[in-house]
Amino acid sequence: MGKFVVTVRKNGEFQFNLKATNGQVILTSEGYASKASCLNGIESVKKNSQVKERFDKKVAKNGKPYFNLMATNGQIIGASQMYSSEKTMLAGIDSVMRNAPEAPVVEE
Repeated sequence: MGKFVVTVRKNGEFQFNLKATNGQVILTSEGYASKASCLNGIESVKKNSQVKERFDKKVAKNGKPYFNLMATNGQIIGASQMYSSEKTMLAGIDSVMRNAPEAPVVEE
């Protein structure tokens, strides 16, 4: 099972990474001003990750695919890494869908 890892950035903002069972980061949040807001973001990922239409598939300027997970209001709640192919990006989406709902939250 994956896990959400909450950390504090150098600027004092909180962020989370959703890590797969193998430790690979599969989703990264924006910076949040408070820990409570960060935890709310995690709850939003848990809920929205179960709706395929919430995954916005993109291609970066360098041609590499990635995705954003969107909230119901259209706000980005998490972004993926850059992938080498569309196939690996789709596997990343599947991993978020599998790991997010039951993932525990840990602080580092």
